[in-house]
Amino acid sequence: MLEPREGIPPVIADEAALAEVVAAFAAGTGPVAVDAERASGYRYGQRAYLVQLRREGAGTALIDPVACPDLSGLGEALSGVEWVLHAATQDLPCLREIGMVPTEIFDTELAGRLAGFPRVGLGAMVENVLGYVLEKGHSAVDWSTRPLPEPWLRYAALDVELLVDLRDALEKELDRQGKLEWARQEFDAIASAPPPEPRKDPWRRTSGMHKVRRRRQMAVVRELWQARDRIARRRDVSPGKVLSDAAIVEAALALPANVHALAALNGFGQRTGRRQLEQWQAAVDRAKALSESQLPQPGQPVTGPPPPRAWADKDPAAAARLSAARTGVNALAEQLNMPPENLITPDTVRRVCWEPPRPADAQSVAAVLTGYGARAWQVEQVTPVLVAALASAAGQGA
Repeated sequence: MLEPREGIPPVIADEAALAEVVAAFAAGTGPVAVDAERASGYRYGQRAYLVQLRREGAGTALIDPVACPDLSGLGEALSGVEWVLHAATQDLPCLREIGMVPTEIFDTELAGRLAGFPRVGLGAMVENVLGYVLEKGHSAVDWSTRPLPEPWLRYAALDVELLVDLRDALEKELDRQGKLEWARQEFDAIASAPPPEPRKDPWRRTSGMHKVRRRRQMAVVRELWQARDRIARRRDVSPGKVLSDAAIVEAALALPANVHALAALNGFGQRTGRRQLEQWQAAVDRAKALSESQLPQPGQPVTGPPPPRAWADKDPAAAARLSAARTGVNALAEQLNMPPENLITPDTVRRVCWEPPRPADAQSVAAVLTGYGARAWQVEQVTPVLVAALASAAGQGA
């Protein structure tokens, strides 16, 4: 499919045109296909730069959320309507920012996982399930570009063209496999989940951080990361375009004494201006001037079990429980034809095995799983496997 059925619709970029779209989609019937395009790798943050919708009776709409930043009226018009998204958790945060919050969703990517499809990208799903090949190739472009080129708009319109058809086919397949109620529970959990909490100490996720061992060096990473973040936010560019993670780690390991030493490091070469170099060196110097008590602690406070690789030494009995549980979960996932992580999250399995309930019977294990956020269908499927795994490990003297 190279062209949307009704052609490429005009981009909605003013309040009058938006009001027409809201009225048309409110009067439409059935589920609404929704997608959003971001400018990851180009702009700061994850805001939406194009929103695409399609609904029976309303056709397709392409909306510019830069020109129309408040889409809460559209969101309200579609309240109570099922929204069909592909990989919903990627798009919901940026849609929420512009006032679009669904009450009910159908996630075609997650449906594909639960149904056992090996490839769950939108193009692969549309081809395997519906027999159409979508024109792809613009997913990683800079969607903040204005005006948006026609080939990009064609791609964006095609992304919602067949989404409801895909949803209908997947619903039938899930029903055939006896998994439709499972999928509905998953979709309800996504739709009702609160916005994620801001990440604590995000600088600790700098790529290559594992090389940084000393607290003074960690302080350099923190200062450079925070300086980069301020600059990126002010310029509205991706932080990686301001300074790479690799350069931050390089500077932390080298602890350069001055601008000349900094300029000799990878990532701070000839294209970095003198003023920029002075900014980065000032960040390094701030870290070097901190007292011992001001330096960051190595690692974050750990909540929950330690990394599984440490279990054999710390608690061999727990390691045996985890090994038995993983084997059981993997076997059940294969039997149900879905990825193990969709059957139950690996973190939940680790927590149950690290501190199993006493007694480790079905009722206790089910209660613990529910407490960790497992859905009812997951509790029903996984509880017998975990009870057997805990008993088996105990029987082996673990």
